[in-house]
Amino acid sequence: MQVSDLTVPGKESSLADEQSQQPTVADSYQTAESKVDFTSHVDTFMGTEGEGNMFPGSTRPYGAVRMGPDLYTGSDAYSGYLEAGVIEGFSMMHTSGTGGAAKYGVVSQLPILGSVEDTLGNVSQIRARSDKASVGYYRTQLDRGVLIEMAAADHAGIYRYTNSDRANLTVLVDLAHVLPSFRKKGLSQEYKAGNITILPDGHYEGSAVYSNGWNRSPSWEVFFCGRFDTPPRAVSIDCQSIVAGAAQHCGSSTRVSGTRRVVAAFGFGPERILQSRVGISWISAARACWYVDEEIPPQATVESLVEDTKRIWNDQILSKVTVEGADPEDLKLLYSSLYGMNIMPTLRTGENPKWDSDEPCFDDVVSLWDTHRCTTALMQLLVPETYAGFVRSLIDIWRHEGYMPDARSSNYNGRTQVGSSADVVLADAYVKGVRGEVNWQDGYSAMMADAEIAPLNNSDPLAAPDNSSTLEGRGALPGWLEKGFIPRRYTRSVSRAAEYSYNDFGLYQVASGLGLEEDAAKYLNRSRNWRRHWNPRAQALNFTGFMVPMEENGSFVEQDPLKCGHCYWENDYYQALPYAYSFAPALHDAETLIEYSGGPEKFVARLEAMFESNVTEKKEGSKSRSIFDPGNEPSFAAPYLFNYAGRQDLSVKHSRAVARLYRPSANGLPGNSDGGALQSWLLWNMIGLYPVTGTTTFLIGSPWFNELKIDLGGGRIFEVVRKNIGEAKHDSDMRQERRRNPQKGTSDDEDEPLGDYIQSLKVNGQDWTQSWVTWKDVFAEGGRLEFACGPKPVRWATGPLPPSPASEGS
Repeated sequence: MQVSDLTVPGKESSLADEQSQQPTVADSYQTAESKVDFTSHVDTFMGTEGEGNMFPGSTRPYGAVRMGPDLYTGSDAYSGYLEAGVIEGFSMMHTSGTGGAAKYGVVSQLPILGSVEDTLGNVSQIRARSDKASVGYYRTQLDRGVLIEMAAADHAGIYRYTNSDRANLTVLVDLAHVLPSFRKKGLSQEYKAGNITILPDGHYEGSAVYSNGWNRSPSWEVFFCGRFDTPPRAVSIDCQSIVAGAAQHCGSSTRVSGTRRVVAAFGFGPERILQSRVGISWISAARACWYVDEEIPPQATVESLVEDTKRIWNDQILSKVTVEGADPEDLKLLYSSLYGMNIMPTLRTGENPKWDSDEPCFDDVVSLWDTHRCTTALMQLLVPETYAGFVRSLIDIWRHEGYMPDARSSNYNGRTQVGSSADVVLADAYVKGVRGEVNWQDGYSAMMADAEIAPLNNSDPLAAPDNSSTLEGRGALPGWLEKGFIPRRYTRSVSRAAEYSYNDFGLYQVASGLGLEEDAAKYLNRSRNWRRHWNPRAQALNFTGFMVPMEENGSFVEQDPLKCGHCYWENDYYQALPYAYSFAPALHDAETLIEYSGGPEKFVARLEAMFESNVTEKKEGSKSRSIFDPGNEPSFAAPYLFNYAGRQDLSVKHSRAVARLYRPSANGLPGNSDGGALQSWLLWNMIGLYPVTGTTTFLIGSPWFNELKIDLGGGRIFEVVRKNIGEAKHDSDMRQERRRNPQKGTSDDEDEPLGDYIQSLKVNGQDWTQSWVTWKDVFAEGGRLEFACGPKPVRWATGPLPPSPASEGS
């Protein structure tokens, strides 16, 4: 049967006609052919060990397919990969840099030499040596003589099995294969049902239904299609009840469906090389087969796909940033970070099984709470068209489901960790001029839904005893609207109060732009509600005044600012100490916060105390015993907040100390990547700016490179030039020295003179005395920053302090 004869169930148009109109990942960008192979600087294993949880397999920017191994050790393999363990399969779908619980690891194959007596047992394989990978390519050598190589396209990929032992080969396809979770949080994925059909030519197709994962999603169905380049000699299908666990007769050797576990075994002879092309779809098996044939025709090879993938990464992402004056390790850190922050979210335009729409579709948004601070702002610079499509996708989800997601995976919203972070993303896009096909009336209505309509309770056991929604929206909204603060009956109450304030500031920004004066005044006033949680008598480290929990009657709860239990779902603070969360309002209400803190000098002193060692207990998921936590997002802005108090030099000092925690290596991230959030923080540090998301303000740090350029598209260029003054060590020299002498500690580094303090700055050729710039200054039409950097701090930033809009007139 020809492809043109296939129709998608429930669709009127032919599959070929329909698919010819659907953009692929490669089509979603305006290409600018790159002559330099920037992928040679990418270490795809950066952040895969420790707590980074990065995905090292084959994928394209925002690609639907992420091909890689699934390891088992008894601990969560969040991205499938672990340094140790046995291999239980190689699957097509993964997330990258996530935490909480593993997601996906579905549509798998597992090659085994010889026959397999019990396909329903715990079948696994041992690696002979460490895996190898580069951009677009992944390789695993099994101890029994099979080499597995993988290369992904947009919705399909190739497995190539090289059989060095020349024994018969069996390939298992286990429909029930998923990445499990062992954290006992009730978040492990479950197989619900499946079907598979094996056609006379030996190819197979079908689907499987799964549920759960980190976002607690209900049942979701993935379709698949697999073609071998050599017909199998024998095929068998084994079944097992997922309730009783006993093996059962499947009733057919070519077509099986139902709620039983299904494992198909494809037997091959001693072929030297066997290739399998596999496609996935959220719409139908027919579409999955179409992707296989369209994206990976029979003449395609692993090598040809790898070259295509490298070209896409070069042209669409990596070539957007060029630098001069960088040593090889810094280049690796730069381009590995650019790579890591652009693996997710997943572009699924044309693959939405829930509704028909002309709008772009993005999934695997894990999560905006992590990425709205740095990642989305950088995404706008690097891939502006894709970024605008992402904003449209958020609004389209609201149109059909009532709320924008804070996180979303397998086409379901969830989970909302604290606030409604999509409000900040939309505000950021609006104030920076994103218009085009974005319907801002709908965008503002989507934000209004977050701000005014309480979502239904979903009784998330991790947030117990609070049963308010962690699915979407603002679960503590009833308390916020009724009292103007968040009473302690809601978990994460203080964190929510801090973030709801900033979320409402985002509504103020868009309402102001749309000319909605009454709304703007209301939301600006609500953005000051964090002040209700400020207890001027709370004390820590000889400082007074911190954000604390509140009872229903408005009284303060006694709170040690240096403790918060586990700082997790069930606590008053989430992923940061009370001391740290008390700095959150600085991004929109800095003047008030500084006043509450006792004035600029005391504000600077208490902020410096954030970075002192051994002043507090370890927090959930963190190795840090300082108040500042480089691996958790509430701390991201802290090193730059000195700018608000006239001490830009301290922003340089502390942000550079944090940046030295990053390495271009497997253990190179100081925490969970959180979908690229950590990498994007580092990239802004390299640029020498920090984005105050939801505003047009960028706080000035200090750049890494002698010259950095970002191609903003449309002929616009953003350029940073650095001139070094004096003989003190450049920070890159210090990084090189530590790499030569890894036993040297970071405390000595902090005592050494830096060559990175700003002596003077010019913006677009004009002398500049502000510790901040705006979008209009350097990005709207492009711009140029010229830094003179030296070994000692000087008071160069004598101009106005960064804006504090919520402090005006209050």
